Order: sequence, then structure tokens, then C-alpha cells
Amino acid sequence: MGFTQGLLAALVADTAPPELRGTAYGFFNLFSGLALLVASLLAGVLWDKFGPQSTFFVGAVFATIAIVGLAATRHIAPNVGHGPKSG
Repeated sequence: MGFTQGLLAALVADTAPPELRGTAYGFFNLFSGLALLVASLLAGVLWDKFGPQSTFFVGAVFATIAIVGLAATRHIAPNVGHGPKSG
């Protein structure tokens, strides 16, 4: 998280209008916390019901889904994230 939190906070600062930056940080932290809560609960249930192997297997499945989703996003919208074109 040390590598990504600063990057995500900078992304919030770059995309939010100055007058709504505090609100944007609040929503970002709210939804990040909720996602971490759900992920932790799911990992705990998997660990208790099916053992530690299932937790790591499901984590690998989610990571694979994320990689495929990123690749699909690059294919569908190749210019997303490159900023405005000058000229």
C-alpha cells in the first residue's frame, strides 16, 4: 500500500476541482476503507471455511481478473490516462 496510496492520492488531487478536493479525498478514503473491509471479511471467511490455500487461490484469481481487465481497458480505450493532447 505504501507504493500505491501516494499515487492514488495524487490522482485524486489532479482530477478533483480545487473547491471539492477535500470532499474528493473524503470519498476516496471512505470507498478505500469499505473495499478493504469487504476484502478482509472475504479473506477471513475463506480462511476459516476452506483453509489458507483457498484465500491465496482466490487472491490469485482476483489478480488475474484485474490484469485481464487492465488489458481490455487498454484495448478498448487506448488513450485513457495519457492526458490531453497539445497542439
